[in-house]
Amino acid sequence: MAEFALIDRFRQRALTRSDVALGIGDDAALLDPPKGQSVVLAVDTLVEGVHFPKGVPASAIGWKALAVNLSDLAAMGATPAAALMALTLPDDNMAFVDEIGAGFSALADTHRVALIGGDTTRGPLSISVTVVGYVPRGAALLRSGARPGDDIWVTGTLGDAAGALALWKSGTPMLRTGALRERLDRPAPRLGAGHALRGKASACIDVSDGFLSDLGHILAASGVGADVEIDILPASSALVAAIEDPHARRLLQLTGGDDYELCFTAPRKRRDAIQLALDAVATPATRVGSITEGARLRLIDADGLQVPTPERRGYVHFADGGA
Repeated sequence: MAEFALIDRFRQRALTRSDVALGIGDDAALLDPPKGQSVVLAVDTLVEGVHFPKGVPASAIGWKALAVNLSDLAAMGATPAAALMALTLPDDNMAFVDEIGAGFSALADTHRVALIGGDTTRGPLSISVTVVGYVPRGAALLRSGARPGDDIWVTGTLGDAAGALALWKSGTPMLRTGALRERLDRPAPRLGAGHALRGKASACIDVSDGFLSDLGHILAASGVGADVEIDILPASSALVAAIEDPHARRLLQLTGGDDYELCFTAPRKRRDAIQLALDAVATPATRVGSITEGARLRLIDADGLQVPTPERRGYVHFADGGA
């Protein structure tokens, strides 16, 4: 299949938007950002054998490649607008390409994301997506605003995707990991929650590499510490049923990653406002700790006792093995 024929297959699926002055078909795309909005950019690359196991449905690859980027926009409180895709393929399997496009488009259409360009080449399977979004000027959620006394919150549940991967690596067929696999293959970016938290959260990040690792980025950027109450970390019924050992389950929640939930901080006085705002966008959230003075991170159990912090706090790029 010729490169331009492949590109055309994606062009046929791309939706149109009034702020896209020029989309696929030229050397570059043109956007007209709305007045009073800052442009938000994010990029992620998924590589077979590193970010997803060999044999994952192509539609899931297309979906997840966009989802992980939309999750970054959610953490900034931004609204997505457009995306660029760079696709590296080992061969010209047209059915495989169409499946990737179907998965990508299913999520893109849901959030009105226009595919406006990209690149294709031959090589080991990987997909890189760059997203463009907008946020009202001065309203972006950052990692650097957490202050001592703030609550620490997390949306949804933690550990499902890591649980699916752990079960698969232990020999459980991926088809039998059910709801956990859905969280791994097709994460749902918390864009509504990101919008709802503008003007309420003091700091925010999406949980991609692991809860402790990503919370650590907030602590470093804000120059603060944290106490995390490990026994109230939110877990899904599917994870509890699949991973019976509470210590193993907690480790997945703390360090597993691939959750694409939002971890955020906010002043205690905003608890009710945050709960109401998140209820309005049907997003559950749990308070899991508090921000403290200093630079230490402590894990506290239900008895108020400090427990050891795992040496490995999350996925380490260029060090950890792949999927």
